[in-house]
Amino acid sequence: MTRKAIFLDVDGTLIDDYGQVPDSAVRAVRDARTNGHLVFLCTGRSMVELMPNLLAVGFDGFVVASGAYVQVGSDVLLHEHLSQAALHHVAYYFDARGGGYYFQAHDGVYASPQARNLLRRIVTASVAADPAFAEVDHGLVKYVDTITVDGDPYSTAITKAIYFEAVAPIDELRAEFADFEIVPSSVTVFGTNAGEMMIPGVHKATGIDVLLRHVGIDLADTIAIGDSYNDLEMLEHVAVGIAMGDAAQTVKDIADEVTASTTDDGIRLAFLRHGLIAS
Repeated sequence: MTRKAIFLDVDGTLIDDYGQVPDSAVRAVRDARTNGHLVFLCTGRSMVELMPNLLAVGFDGFVVASGAYVQVGSDVLLHEHLSQAALHHVAYYFDARGGGYYFQAHDGVYASPQARNLLRRIVTASVAADPAFAEVDHGLVKYVDTITVDGDPYSTAITKAIYFEAVAPIDELRAEFADFEIVPSSVTVFGTNAGEMMIPGVHKATGIDVLLRHVGIDLADTIAIGDSYNDLEMLEHVAVGIAMGDAAQTVKDIADEVTASTTDDGIRLAFLRHGLIAS
């Protein structure tokens, strides 16, 4: 069959709530690549947040930071970043009103000590409520410990801001930050008052187009799978957009079809349905 370019979201799609990649998904990705298809990660995470157990699956390239950074092999095809004015706006607002935030960059995640401590309390509460979180390979608590608190985020290229425990609803934040695209967080343990603050006009679909030009595959030969609000543009843009079985209803409504959940072999079933792998 015609070679396809397949784009996979990470949180809630390729990995479950505990950070595990189901064996069925690992086999599906590797078999599809063996069959000549190209499989790319297309995620809100930055490169530094792609943990070893995830990278070990094997991919042909990356659209990360919700489309702000694109890399294939050693070639960096796109690296958008937020202005210093936009970053200072985020810091001033949340420092004055409460809640936490951190900044994503290609090479690190930056936060104040207070924000990192707040995030640690949120994650620790999740582990206490569900001890299985403590067994996650990438370690949620360990992840918090990797956040840099003594660096200068204003001297590096920040691709996205993440907020949590916000004291204002998302509609109010969207009115305040007209220079951002804001969507609810795709990381469930961050809670309902958490979200992603992205560069306007930069999203997964724009990153996909940059990558497709590089690898020489037509948009007609693309498939994407996702589950969250930062996947909407991606699922609408590709030839076949597939929502996970436990995706938000808004995501299911915009997708062309729905597969099973991550833990119910949703990736493998979608790959089988489209002939990317054999049963």
